[in-house]
Amino acid sequence: MAHTQALSADNEQQAVPTRNWIALFGGLIGAFMAILDIQITNSSLKDIQGALSATLDESSWISTSYLVAEMIAIPLSGWLSKALGKRRYLTWTTAIFTLSSLLCSLSWNMTSMIVFRAMQGFSGGALIPLAFSLVVQLLPLNKRAVGMALFGVTATFAPSIGPTFGGWLTENLSWHYIFYINIPPAFLVIAMIRYGLDDEPLELASLKKADWFGIATMALGLGCLEVVLEEGNREEWFSSSFIITLSIISAVSLIYFIINELQHKKPLVNLRLLRDGQFAMSCFAYLILGMALLGSIYVLPLYLTQIQQYNAMEIGEVLMWMGFPQLLIFPLVPKLTQIIKPKYLVTFGFAMFGLSCYVNTHMTVDFGGQQLILSMLLRAIGSPFIMVPLSLVALKNIAKHDTPDASTLTNVMRNLGGAFSIAVIATLLDNKAREHLAYIKESLPTVSQLGWQTLQLQQSYFIQSGSDAATALQQAQASLVATMQRDAAIMAYNDVFIMMTGFLALAAVLILTMRD
Repeated sequence: MAHTQALSADNEQQAVPTRNWIALFGGLIGAFMAILDIQITNSSLKDIQGALSATLDESSWISTSYLVAEMIAIPLSGWLSKALGKRRYLTWTTAIFTLSSLLCSLSWNMTSMIVFRAMQGFSGGALIPLAFSLVVQLLPLNKRAVGMALFGVTATFAPSIGPTFGGWLTENLSWHYIFYINIPPAFLVIAMIRYGLDDEPLELASLKKADWFGIATMALGLGCLEVVLEEGNREEWFSSSFIITLSIISAVSLIYFIINELQHKKPLVNLRLLRDGQFAMSCFAYLILGMALLGSIYVLPLYLTQIQQYNAMEIGEVLMWMGFPQLLIFPLVPKLTQIIKPKYLVTFGFAMFGLSCYVNTHMTVDFGGQQLILSMLLRAIGSPFIMVPLSLVALKNIAKHDTPDASTLTNVMRNLGGAFSIAVIATLLDNKAREHLAYIKESLPTVSQLGWQTLQLQQSYFIQSGSDAATALQQAQASLVATMQRDAAIMAYNDVFIMMTGFLALAAVLILTMRD
């Protein structure tokens, strides 16, 4: 007998059929793969760059192409899943994701890699919001917190281990395996989805009557915005005509998109949901969550590489303190949502995340992996308390048939937050490092005696190592400049964590003051 998958209000308390759980886990594994692949290439860029004879600027597009395609795919997922049916759509997107992963490993130059990564991002972008909507579709209200906890694991654990896992595969096998690793679980996902979900009738009429203007303006607007955020710092922002042009296209397209969506009878994304104050506030919280999650995953490996000279495996040993403890905490959160109001749990989560960033605002040259463990643990405690209750807060006033649109908006906001944070952090690090270096140089006359003593000690060291006096002086001066640059960079990293602390504190206050 066929199992009913859209559970009505009068049987919310009934047991969840095994098929539903299988379909849900299939969707969650797919989302985990898609989120993992955003970060997994970061530790392997140098190897891929060398293998494909690419420049540093060209290799940056390995991540950018994936993120741009993913950002475009997320708003399309709700409409396409309605038109094609979730079973059909998830099967095909997973198959394309698998094929594109294989093609990435077979890339013969950077152009082919970028094209295949875009394919991977476009198909992967559908898997993330659909996993979220399956939680609402397949689980009754009393089990939904469990489903949200499982989705939370995929959304926060995957990016935490992505760079570590990618680095380990590259170091012990080869960079090709960061793409091969997607193939076995993809077959499992397809089997679970095919078994767990029923086919829905094709709605080809909705494809013919689609909001094509909305699709075009959304794709142009979000696609160009993502490129601007990813490549802006590298291109020196608005001193580049390329960035200026894309910014104008993005702004105009998104304005037209918003106007069109608010006027269209069957919009691509139902922006009217933002009229609900609680949902709108939750979307803003998702923006800050994306900033904090991806921002911390971006800035910590950068700090450990630049300042502490860690390799990929050593970075992984630090970041695992942010990832694995979450697995112990997530199972507790659904129980707590039945005792404590979700908004208080979200506030606690943002406060813990903010505290973890504040701990890192006083770093010195001796602040390495061991010193970062406390902040990693605080972050691991905070993240689960945000993901699960925030989903419940966001969907509290949303009708079940609007869940795909709500899922689209929350996922777009989280991804945009991540893109914004990486762009802002990269720019802030550059500007603040220059600013602090100038300050250190200006302050040298006031500590000239100490500076001269350091210089003389360095010169003596190089003379003892076999250099003549003139060469030793040059080496000592270069060493002193390197020390000043390192100290300026550390001060810039402290500034970044101060900024992140401020945003997370703001999110905590906004959620706390939200009306019940």
